[in-house]
Amino acid sequence: MNNLREKSIIYIFMAYYFCLFFAIGSLGPLLSSYFKIELDLSTSQIGLLMSLTPIVAIFSQPLWGMISDYTQNPKKMLLIAQISTIAIALFYSTITSFGMLLFIVIALSLTQSALIPLSDSIALNYVQKIGGNYGAIRLFGSIGFAIAVLFSGRLAEIYSLSIIFYIFSFLILVGLCITFFLPKSVPTNQRESILKGLPVLLSKKNFLLFLVFVFVVFGPISANNTYFGLYIQSIGGTLTGVGIAFLISAGSEAPFMPIAKKLISKYGIYNILTLTAIVSALRWFIYFTNPPLIIVFLSCLSQGLTVGLFIPAALQYTREQAPESLKATAVTIYAGLGLGLGEWFCTFISGFLSEAFSLKAIYVLFGVLSLIGVGIMQYIKKDSTIDAKKEIA
Repeated sequence: MNNLREKSIIYIFMAYYFCLFFAIGSLGPLLSSYFKIELDLSTSQIGLLMSLTPIVAIFSQPLWGMISDYTQNPKKMLLIAQISTIAIALFYSTITSFGMLLFIVIALSLTQSALIPLSDSIALNYVQKIGGNYGAIRLFGSIGFAIAVLFSGRLAEIYSLSIIFYIFSFLILVGLCITFFLPKSVPTNQRESILKGLPVLLSKKNFLLFLVFVFVVFGPISANNTYFGLYIQSIGGTLTGVGIAFLISAGSEAPFMPIAKKLISKYGIYNILTLTAIVSALRWFIYFTNPPLIIVFLSCLSQGLTVGLFIPAALQYTREQAPESLKATAVTIYAGLGLGLGEWFCTFISGFLSEAFSLKAIYVLFGVLSLIGVGIMQYIKKDSTIDAKKEIA
């Protein structure tokens, strides 16, 4: 009976992640095209708007995590964030002035930034309790994202790009309904003051270096979602072509998500994270050479390695560095200071780089940052090995 119930809850998580990332895939990758085609904004204006989401996340995600840890109720926080996100997204579709866009982007970022970290916290808490595989659940997020971009891109060509806001809102609503069936996190008896616990996390040298690694490696991956559609259109692609590229990218993650746990166990978390940085660097340098569209589509297959392995490995490392009572906070700090700050920097700078030079110029920056990440991860690996030997001695 317990096994049947556990399987049912896993299926509920899979459905939830499918809806959540279907929503994100409907909006994020096509938003820059919406700004360019529907609102006729410049590349630097697009870069500024798109960079607001990660910079807001730097502050909002840790705050959501702290409240979640304090209340011991991430599910309730998730429901609040979902309802707010739907209301703001529907209002978003009516805004045309640049000044109001700044306001609405910040508002949506405050609520949307909570969705993935809180969802991951609930999912990781459950799969660790039953000895499950997070990657197998997260796989359905990749599938949802892949289908969404192609589906939304095609509908946008038939109707208009403003439809992406309605698709996004509807899927968040479906996810909200599913959330009621997700399990509640089990309160911990090791709960401690957030203000006292935060310095414990931030005093760990390797954890801070890991945040820098996430900044330089995943920042470009996230920022590419903003500019990749524009890049494809600049070399002759269509909105449907953009959807196909994202379909290949997200679809390539599917084979890696379920086996990520085994690969991490076999080859080591440091080697897996180093591999993601190397593959990312190669991809970005290829884009700088202005390759044929078919090569760009084929290169999207590399995202299976860079995202399909990076996300499970990075989340595992983050949670291993945190005490039991601060795991949700650690995940949100990783998402805010690592993912958020990295995405903001790469998105913001790339807008001005592409306007001053060309869209392909941003991929030089992305490639160099990824190579820096290789060096950082090798240092963390070496330092951790030395610390482990000292503990044994």
